[in-house]
Amino acid sequence: MTTPLIRRRRAADLDGCVAALAEVHRVDRYPLNWPADPRRWLCEPRPDHAWVAVADDAAIVGHVAVHRVAPGPAGASLVRPTAEVARLFVAPSARGLALGGALLDRVHQWASAHGTDLALEVTSDGAAATALYERTGWRCTGTSTAAWTAPDGSAVSLRHYTLSGDAVPAIAASRRASRAAASRNSGGSTTSTS
Repeated sequence: MTTPLIRRRRAADLDGCVAALAEVHRVDRYPLNWPADPRRWLCEPRPDHAWVAVADDAAIVGHVAVHRVAPGPAGASLVRPTAEVARLFVAPSARGLALGGALLDRVHQWASAHGTDLALEVTSDGAAATALYERTGWRCTGTSTAAWTAPDGSAVSLRHYTLSGDAVPAIAASRRASRAAASRNSGGSTTSTS
């Protein structure tokens, strides 16, 4: 599979998003509680923007959304405009293509252009997601117990992460360094792979 195209989500993409999400849920148990209406769940809370990763065969293989969070009073942790990253997933068939990082990088580009910081939360047992966030420059700011429960009724522990809209995510910096090295090694010719 070649690297999928990342573009803005369209209303016509929702069925493909639900199909990919169902596969992610089967393999990874994300979301932890399968929503009664997955199309609606993908659109809540109303996102400011959402992006999809589209494979060569037009299948949706990844998704991410952001929605604005109201800033807190001066001295609070959210002073600058902030958006929460939500509904991030990559279909099992597209794993190993660095799509999670590419989707986060696209969100970061949007945040940088709008002077917006980013926040997200992940269940504490989400080791792969936690590794991705930490590898790409996100900072853990604390933990809490979710207001909702797991399917068995047990409490769910959450980890909270932030990333400044001004920061350069580690994955983007790594890509730029690789491109610069490739350009030097090829006599100045540049070819973008993202």
